[in-house]
Amino acid sequence: MTTDSAPRMIRIFDTTLRDGEQAPGCSMNPREKLEVARRLEKLGVDIMEAGFPASSPGDLESVKTIAGFIKDCTVAGLCRCVEKDIDAGREALAKAAHPRIHVFLATSPIHMEYKLRMTPEQVEEQAAAAVRYARKFCSDVEFSAEDASRSDPDFVCRVFGAAIKAGASTLNIPDTVGYAMPGEFGRLVKYIREHTPGGEGVQFSVHVHNDLGLAVANSLAAIQNGAGQIECTINGIGERAGNASLEEIVMALRVRKDYFKADTRLDTAQIYGASRLVSQVTGVKVQPNKAIVGDNAFAHEAGIHQHGVLANRATYEIMTPESVGISQNQMVLGKHSGRHAFEDRLKTLGLTVDAPAMETIFAEFKALADKKKVVSDRDIEALVMGTAA
Repeated sequence: MTTDSAPRMIRIFDTTLRDGEQAPGCSMNPREKLEVARRLEKLGVDIMEAGFPASSPGDLESVKTIAGFIKDCTVAGLCRCVEKDIDAGREALAKAAHPRIHVFLATSPIHMEYKLRMTPEQVEEQAAAAVRYARKFCSDVEFSAEDASRSDPDFVCRVFGAAIKAGASTLNIPDTVGYAMPGEFGRLVKYIREHTPGGEGVQFSVHVHNDLGLAVANSLAAIQNGAGQIECTINGIGERAGNASLEEIVMALRVRKDYFKADTRLDTAQIYGASRLVSQVTGVKVQPNKAIVGDNAFAHEAGIHQHGVLANRATYEIMTPESVGISQNQMVLGKHSGRHAFEDRLKTLGLTVDAPAMETIFAEFKALADKKKVVSDRDIEALVMGTAA
C-alpha cells in the first residue's frame, strides 16, 4: 500500500462487452452493445474492451460502431498475436478517439504444449513480433500473458521484457482459470513488477476469473501489490464462473479508502443503472444476495437490524444505497421484523393507529408473516382497515 495522503488512482478496464459477452447466454446484438458502451462511458470506466474484432464480422462491426461513438474513454479490441487479428483490430478501431490494441498469448507450460504447440522461445518471439506489428497502427498496446498464474514467473518477466522493448505500454497478468489464492497472486504481481526488465515505465494490470470465488479478492490483492489497472465486468459476468465484479472492486476501494489508499474515477451513482441494463440486455438475472447490486444488498428484515438502521443507517450499512444509484434501502416486513420497522411503515403509509389497536394489529401482522414470506403494504392496510371496522 502507498503511504501518500492522496489515494492512488486505479484504472478500470471494463471487459463486459468482450469477456462478459462470451459467457453462455450473454451475447448482445450491436444495438445492445452500443447502449451498454454508452452506459459504461457515463459510469466513467477508463478503458472498455468493446469486443474481439477477428472473431466474427458482426463483432468487428460492433467494435467499429462503438469506437465511432465513444469519446471519453479508451476503446480496446482484443487480438491474438497474429497479424490478421491485429489487422481486424486496426480496422475496427480506426475511428476511435482513444484506441488500444490488446494482444494476448499464453505463457503457461500446459497452454504452450497442448494449445499453442510452441516452445517458450517461440512464444517470446511471437509476443514481441505482435506488439511490434500493433505499434505500427496504435501507440497504446497492451500485452496479456494468458494463464500467467500457472506460468513460470521468470518466463513471464522475460516475455514482458520483450513486449516492452517492442512497444507495449500495459502488461496484463491474468489468472485465466481462477486458480490463484489472494496472497499467492499478490506476491506474483509484486515479483513480476520488480523483475520485469523495463517494468518501471509501464502499467501493470490484472484480469482475474472467479472459478473459486476469489476474483475480487485476488484483484484487490493485486492492487495492494502495485497493480494500477484492473480488468473486470459489470455483475461479474464472463466465461465459466465469471470475471471479477466491477462494482465490488470499485466500492471496496471507495468504502475502504483508508485501507487501500486507492480509488477510481468512476461515478459510483451510475453502478446500479449499469448493472440493471446489463442484466436486461443479456437476460441474466442478478442473484438477490449479490454484493452492491443484488435486490437484498440494502434490504433488512431482522427486527434488530431494522431497529439499528432506523436509528442510524451506519449500524448495518457500510455504504449508502444512494452511493451506488439505488434510491433507498428496503425495510422488508416478514416474520423476523420487529415493532419499530412495523410502526415506521405505518407512518410511511400515512396510517394512524392508537395504542390498543396497535397491539392487535401487530399480533395479526406476526401471524400473517408466519404464513407469507413478505407482508406487503396492501396487506398492512387491510389489517388496519379490518381493525378499524
